[in-house]
Amino acid sequence: MRRRRSALAAALGAMAIVALVPAAAGGRTTMMIEAQSMTGVPAALTVAQAPIRGVNGGGVPWVVGSAKLELSTGGSLELKVRHLVIDPNDPVAISRGIGGTNPIPNFRVLVSCLTSSGATMNVSSDLFPVTTGLGGGSGEIETQLALPMPCIAPIVFITSPGGAWFATTGG
Repeated sequence: MRRRRSALAAALGAMAIVALVPAAAGGRTTMMIEAQSMTGVPAALTVAQAPIRGVNGGGVPWVVGSAKLELSTGGSLELKVRHLVIDPNDPVAISRGIGGTNPIPNFRVLVSCLTSSGATMNVSSDLFPVTTGLGGGSGEIETQLALPMPCIAPIVFITSPGGAWFATTGG
């Protein structure tokens, strides 16, 4: 009977150790950001008027129809964006005949983190295709980013190929 109890105790102890290894080794991936919406760049933040962590706003105001975003602590990113277009109510866009359109065929995702030293580290994805024209601005991306560990106070931007932001988390 003693042998059975000892064997059972040893088995339970081994199972407990095995269960703790992934957590201790950082094996668990948790969501850092889950967002059901994003905010387009307003007129006051366009171009270099008020960069956020070194990232300038797009040249004109933009609006987002809808967006869904998941970013894990391990850098796994999934984004679906619909109707990210130049603000159809912006007077400059109206005068130029570009309101409600997306003239850019590819976007990037940029994740901005503060590192443990307090420095800003911006990490960009590859380009991903989006629809263009009136009512365009729809696309999606699934990718892996090399984020700093830890990534403190992350901000996720959708940017132009050159890096100007059109939409961001936090709205």
